[in-house]
Amino acid sequence: MLSATIVSYFTDQIQHLSGGLVYGLVALLVFGEAALFIGFVLPGETAVIVAGVVASQGRVNVVVLCALVVIAAVVGDSVGYEVGRRYGERLIELRVLQRRRVALERALEGLRRRGATYVFIGRFTAFLRAVMPGLAGMSRLRYRRFLVANAGGALIWGVGFTLLGYFAGSALSSIYKYSGWATSALLLLMIAFFITFHFVRKRRDRISLATSTRDEPPGDLAQRAQ
Repeated sequence: MLSATIVSYFTDQIQHLSGGLVYGLVALLVFGEAALFIGFVLPGETAVIVAGVVASQGRVNVVVLCALVVIAAVVGDSVGYEVGRRYGERLIELRVLQRRRVALERALEGLRRRGATYVFIGRFTAFLRAVMPGLAGMSRLRYRRFLVANAGGALIWGVGFTLLGYFAGSALSSIYKYSGWATSALLLLMIAFFITFHFVRKRRDRISLATSTRDEPPGDLAQRAQ
């Protein structure tokens, strides 16, 4: 409930900021998602989508915004990697992470089996996006491999979600300019597609987490990280 309130407040406020503040706030939130672990409260993709809508209104440049989001994601995750490498054992003792112990163990197992590929995949799940850099550093995954996979995921994620907000905002504006049924139908199809995709992904994540909780007994997290 608290998280939903914060997201609602943020979504409302960012649309009233100047262009420079939009750039700065979005960069800070994307950077801090993994580097400062604020992704548990406000997922970075929320900020990126809303900023994309702001860009569709002409208040910020969408190309600059895309570049800024990707850079902030790569730099923030690199900081998260270094934090995990140096303070991994202390990191997993945080209360907010203790509640996700099973999910953390599963993520470490995924890193052990698939390495950089799992880093890339993790970029597209809110929980993994917040913890994956730290876990990668903790598991001693080579930074070069981490950087390549992380940068690839950040590029697709950053540009994709920015453009999602941008085109959604542009489509909404078109509704007011053109009343043709074709435009309305296209917008409705877009909304239906992305809502369906969102809930399917959430359901898949819940099923996956439930399966790991039932079938995979908790192990020694420190031992898995070695």
